Amino acid sequence: MKLLIDTCVLFPTVMRHALLGACKIQGWMPLWSERILEEWSHSARKLGPEGEMQARGEIALLKADWPNAIVSWPAEMERQVWLPDENDRHVLAAAISGSADMIVTLNARDFPRGYLREEGLDRIDPDALLMQTFLDYPEPSAQLADDILQVANTFQGGGWTKRALFKKARLPRFAKAISD
Repeated sequence: MKLLIDTCVLFPTVMRHALLGACKIQGWMPLWSERILEEWSHSARKLGPEGEMQARGEIALLKADWPNAIVSWPAEMERQVWLPDENDRHVLAAAISGSADMIVTLNARDFPRGYLREEGLDRIDPDALLMQTFLDYPEPSAQLADDILQVANTFQGGGWTKRALFKKARLPRFAKAISD
């Protein structure tokens, strides 16, 4: 399965690592565009002067780990698709161009399922995607969560539990599932 990953789920570090870990576990192919990656680095500026620099470093690692994930499309394609938010049309164009099956996003309102289905696409939120991975592969999913927790505790001085970390990362169902 091919998944177009929207900026809003790439930018949060814990969410990104969980989603890409799920892709590895499931054998799914994540997709994104240069514009999506640029939106991520632009959004990271809000974290301060180092935010964009850190994002660009993470983007370089992402490109190295997933060298075939970048999609592009002809300029006219973006003008031919419709979404409620004109600024999200590039995401739909990227998904179509990459032959994605789904768009992974937190932004359900701007990606109406009816219109996406006309394009042969669906959308899924990250929590649902991670829950599906947990149901399909509970042990590798739990190990993924443990690995992410260990990194978070190393970089942030400890104190996180799996449930708290993944709940804060806007993955409440996954947080509960891996903590029970």
